[in-house]
Amino acid sequence: MMARLGFAARIGAAASALALAAGGALADPVKLKRADPQPEGLKQGLAVKYGYPAEVRELKIAKDYRSGAETGPPLVGFDYMDNAPGENALTSKRAERVVAIIDGYLHFDQAGIWRMRWHSNDGLEVIVGGEEVYRHDGRHACDTIGWQDDYLVEEPGWYEVEAVWFQRLNTSCLMMEWQPPGGAWEWTPNEATGYN
Repeated sequence: MMARLGFAARIGAAASALALAAGGALADPVKLKRADPQPEGLKQGLAVKYGYPAEVRELKIAKDYRSGAETGPPLVGFDYMDNAPGENALTSKRAERVVAIIDGYLHFDQAGIWRMRWHSNDGLEVIVGGEEVYRHDGRHACDTIGWQDDYLVEEPGWYEVEAVWFQRLNTSCLMMEWQPPGGAWEWTPNEATGYN
């Protein structure tokens, strides 16, 4: 998958490396709120509802589909590589002009400072543990804008995740990477996702 990273991803990685070389993160980590109570009996993956607008170019329009969207087959996780033109977007019924309202949980297996980044085509907003952790609006190729902040996980467990994603024309993708405390960037395993 790393071969698919575009120019913006390489710039984001370089900026991240420079920030670390200069003494680490530029701000205090953002504390994520652990789900309370912790969910039980979760299924692996993420719940998703779809809207099929006549046109969508930005998250503002996509968010209008939070009510009235139709339930779709669950996502396996944040694990959808750039597809070919004409292939359905994620688990939806269409290839183009698709809005996905995603919810579920992410499991962090250790306490400490985590980083997260997504690759999306097109727009994406993600909230984890009550905090906006990623936002890349507008139309663009399957790419990332890099990690935005350091996130403090005080206790291992499940953390709520909500996302709004949209695709307009041609291809689509939705992928997630994270960097555990003291570790290297890695693709987030599907087993780290769950939904009711």
